[in-house]
Amino acid sequence: MKFEIKQNILLEHLNYVIRGISTKNLRPILNCIKFELTNDGLYLMSTDSEISIKTFIDKKEILNIDTTGEIVVSGRYIYDIIRKLPDEIINLEEVIDSKLYITTKNSSFTLNCSNVNEFPDLELEFNQNPITLNEKQFKTIINQTSFATSVSETRPVLTGINFKIKENQLTCTATDSYRLAVKNITLENKTVENWDIVIPTKNLNELIKLMNTDEENIEMYIFTNKVVFKFDQIIFMTRLISGTYPDTSKLIPDKYELTIKVKYDDLYSAIDRASLLTSESDKNTIKFETTETTAVISSNIPEIGNVEEKIAVEKDNNSEIKIAFNSKFMMDAVKSLESDEIELMFNGEIKPIILKSTQTDDLIQLILPIRTY
Repeated sequence: MKFEIKQNILLEHLNYVIRGISTKNLRPILNCIKFELTNDGLYLMSTDSEISIKTFIDKKEILNIDTTGEIVVSGRYIYDIIRKLPDEIINLEEVIDSKLYITTKNSSFTLNCSNVNEFPDLELEFNQNPITLNEKQFKTIINQTSFATSVSETRPVLTGINFKIKENQLTCTATDSYRLAVKNITLENKTVENWDIVIPTKNLNELIKLMNTDEENIEMYIFTNKVVFKFDQIIFMTRLISGTYPDTSKLIPDKYELTIKVKYDDLYSAIDRASLLTSESDKNTIKFETTETTAVISSNIPEIGNVEEKIAVEKDNNSEIKIAFNSKFMMDAVKSLESDEIELMFNGEIKPIILKSTQTDDLIQLILPIRTY
C-alpha cells in the first residue's frame, strides 16, 4: 500500500473513526484502525465490539495511489501523528516487516502494523427497508430525550433510548424511573416491519457527533441485535440492549386538574437561580407554589440560606398547586422543549408533572415530584 494525501482530508476522516476505538479494551486489535486502499479510494475502519465505524475517502480526494492494499495500525498513534503534522501532503507507505512509513517534507515516522487477519468483521450489512430521517431531525430526537436515560447499570435497558416503530410512526422514549421524555415523529414512508428496540444512549451521542450537516438524510437499518446507520461517507453500527423496555404509555394522563402557561425564559431563569441554593444530598429540591396569576419558586437550605423567585403564570382555572421537584430534572426538561411558552400540567402534589410546548404536541416531558408538603 502506498499513496499521497493532504493532511486535512486524512485527519477529517480519522476524527470519525477514532471514536470507534477504546484504549480500555483487553484485545489490542480493537485499539487499531484499519486502512483499506482500493482503486476507488480509501476506507478507514474501527470497532470496540459495541460500535463500529467505517468511512470512505474517494480517490478524487487522494493525490496519488501507487499501490493498493490494507494495513492495521494503532489508532491513537496514527491519529496523533496526523493531527500534529502541518497541513501539507503526507506520504503513507507499507514497507517490509509490517511497518507503515509516514513522511512529509520535513518529518518521518515509522509505525508497527498489526496482523490484518486479526481485525474483526464489522458486520456493516444492509437490508432492503431502511428508515430515513433528516440529520437535523435525528439530532433533535436524541438531544430532546437522551438526558432522561439512566446512568446506572442496575437496569441496563434504561441506559438506552427505546425506538418503537409502527407503520409511519416513530416513538422515542427515555426514562430513569424519575423522569420521562417521549418524542413522536411521523415518518415519510410506512415501514414493512414493526420494531421495538433499545439503543445505548452513549452510542447515539457518539453517532450525532459525527454528523456535520443538517440537510442530509440518515438511513437506519434495523436487525435483531444491531442497528446500522448510513449517512454522508460514514457507516456506523451499534449493538442493541437486550431486554424488554417498560411500558410507559399509561404514565401520561388524559386529564389534568390544573394547566399553567408560562414563558420559557421566566421559568428557566427562575429555576436556575433558585437551584443555586440546592444540593445533591437534598435531591436539588425546589418548591413551586401558585397564587392567582403568580408562581413562587423557592429553595431553602438552613445552613446556607434561602431564595424566592416570582414569575407570572396563566392558569386554566382557579385551582392552586404546591409541589416540589428536582431543579436539574426540571431545567433539562424545560430546555429540551425549545419553545417560547411552556405548559405545565398537574394532578396534585404527588402525581407526575407534565411539560409540553404550547406550539406542538410531539414532545412530552414528565417529572416525578418530591414529597415535602
